[in-house]
Amino acid sequence: MNKGTIVKQPTNQQLILSEIQKYPLLSQSSKKIFLKKGEDPLNSLDTLNNFYFVMSGKIKIYQIDFNSEKEQTLYLLSRSDMFDVLSLLDGSENEYLSEVLEDSELVSVPMAQMRETILKDNAFRHYFYAYLAEKLRSMENLALSLSFYDVYQRLLQLFTKFTYMQDNKPVLKTIENLKHEDLASMIGTVRKVLNRSLQKLKQDGVIELSRKNIRIKNFQKLLDKLNI
Repeated sequence: MNKGTIVKQPTNQQLILSEIQKYPLLSQSSKKIFLKKGEDPLNSLDTLNNFYFVMSGKIKIYQIDFNSEKEQTLYLLSRSDMFDVLSLLDGSENEYLSEVLEDSELVSVPMAQMRETILKDNAFRHYFYAYLAEKLRSMENLALSLSFYDVYQRLLQLFTKFTYMQDNKPVLKTIENLKHEDLASMIGTVRKVLNRSLQKLKQDGVIELSRKNIRIKNFQKLLDKLNI
């Protein structure tokens, strides 16, 4: 894994409702859905029948080992994400748990229409394959991180992944206001261990912490520590 990740501007994914309407098979059967914070909306049976595009908000997709009560976040869905790609491809159930972290708007499309669109619409197929490759790479990176790096390094990688340049300043997006329990779940640890790493980064002048927000204070220092 390349630790020295280059920070880029957010990818310009424009598959929002106005764009979906360009694909007739999707547009004809799409339906808006509104979810409230705290709901658990995406059960395995539902995702066998329907595919979702996230228009806004944040939804956590995760698994729990009920023996140890350890939680691992698999995906953090936000604007322009899709779900569930695996059920779309293989038609099998996935035993995911989900939680709406912010009020969210989704567009639902029947799985049969999604499969037909992928087969018949070249423009959408190229977009879908690019998205699929991005998610596969993300899961690969997660597996490598859990195998090879300690919690401190995994937290550095997480901040790097979600930092974008805005007006020549580093801005942490999507995860900047998550609860520490959710951040811990994303890197395979628990809140107590995560908090030690957060405090170390704060003491080193890399981040600023408030009760509900994390801000990147010195991104170069973050990259330097990532490359140690």
